[in-house]
Order: sequence, then C-alpha cells, then structure tokens
Amino acid sequence: MKTKRQIKPFGDRVLVKPFTEEDLKGKKNSFGIIIPDTVSKEKSAQGKVLAVGDGKKIKVGDTVIFSKYSYDEVEYEGEELYLIKEENILAIIK
Repeated sequence: MKTKRQIKPFGDRVLVKPFTEEDLKGKKNSFGIIIPDTVSKEKSAQGKVLAVGDGKKIKVGDTVIFSKYSYDEVEYEGEELYLIKEENILAIIK
C-alpha cells in the first residue's frame, strides 16, 4: 500500500499555503474593513501553516502574516507553497 508523501521542513522553517485572491475577495478583515474585489495583484503575505520544523511558537493550522520577500516558493502536488523561516513570520492571526 502506498502512503501519501508529506513535506517536513528542516530546522525552524514553516510550510505555508498562501491565501489566494479568491480567499481574500469581498471578505471583511478582523477590523471590519471590507477588502474590495480589486485586491492588489501582489502575492499574499498571509497564509495557513501546513507543516512545521523544530520551531517553537508556530503550529500546524495557524493563520500567519509573513514578510513578503522572505520565502522560498515550492510547488507540491500542483499547489504553490512557501517555505519560511520562523523568524520571518510576523504574527499569528487568532
């Protein structure tokens, strides 16, 4: 029987699935501001944590804000994912 492979980040790296424009369109943020459908074409600096290395504060399932230019892009099973050092994660959204 074949098991599904997973990515396990090394060290303090975190695997994040960035939010897409579709994830953000027409939604309110936590301050009640509606994000318009004309969201910037820049890549998101928010995403959901899929896997963690030996980091101490970030957990799988957390929604995080990260520095826009501090990640390595990887494609895995047709999805674009980011590998980010824990020090480049700026905040956890609760």
